[in-house]
Amino acid sequence: MDLRKLKTLIDLVAESGIAELEITEGEGKVRIVKFSQSLQPVAYAPEPAPAPAAAAPVAPAAAPVPAGHAVKAPMVGTFYRAPNPGASPFVEVGQAVKEGEPLCIIEAMKLLNEIEADKSGVIKEILVENGEPVEYGQPLFVIG
Repeated sequence: MDLRKLKTLIDLVAESGIAELEITEGEGKVRIVKFSQSLQPVAYAPEPAPAPAAAAPVAPAAAPVPAGHAVKAPMVGTFYRAPNPGASPFVEVGQAVKEGEPLCIIEAMKLLNEIEADKSGVIKEILVENGEPVEYGQPLFVIG
């Protein structure tokens, strides 16, 4: 797809009420997403990879997860507690949540994915710090 056509598509999405546009042309695929004011895209530089150690590192012991229902990361990415840098967090410890309520955002490949509560209850613990990388299946919250 040439740049003029791509620029036209971006302008079309920006000027219209369309939130997302995906075009497949041959083997190429383009997806353009327009973010709302409440969910601003944030650019973060990746951290440099650590230098390999001479000796084999000892694996740290996994931190025990408190009793309750653990909400786990559905993907690898960067964990954010708020919809944008200046906003208040989605949830706090001690706050009651309902199933389907947003808990956090995980940024993966420049896409912001809202993670929702899969169970109603009270937030017992937040296990990840804002801006930290998370792995698939890593516990993020404990709901009691």
